[in-house]
Amino acid sequence: MVRVARPLLLLLAVFLRADAETPPRFTRTPVDQTGVSGGVASFICQATGDPRPKIVWNKKGKKVSNQRFEVIEFDDGSGSVLRIQPLRTPRDEAIYECVASNNVGEISVSTRLTVLRGKYSSPRLLLVSLLKIY
Repeated sequence: MVRVARPLLLLLAVFLRADAETPPRFTRTPVDQTGVSGGVASFICQATGDPRPKIVWNKKGKKVSNQRFEVIEFDDGSGSVLRIQPLRTPRDEAIYECVASNNVGEISVSTRLTVLRGKYSSPRLLLVSLLKIY
């Protein structure tokens, strides 16, 4: 039987743990938004993990793919922005999902986009309308 000193075992465990791969973990998640038809909506999602997770955006369970949907990746690869322009109602009103995955695991978070009809020509008018003083 081989005996190894406890400090050496602890050092070995710390060394092995430092090299271990880790599943994705969100560092920034998208928030629900309300936009105006013809306007713009942007969602931000960021994750960490080892290896670095890949971020994918889904709409109603399917990867977004449309000329009005732009996915802008962060320079360091840690996240991305989903930009939708121009907003269309009712087709853009949906649950959107940010999925972060690597070879260790996969996580997802959902967010809701509500699109108001063209009654309001800009978010400023919408805000003024919502803040009427009685």
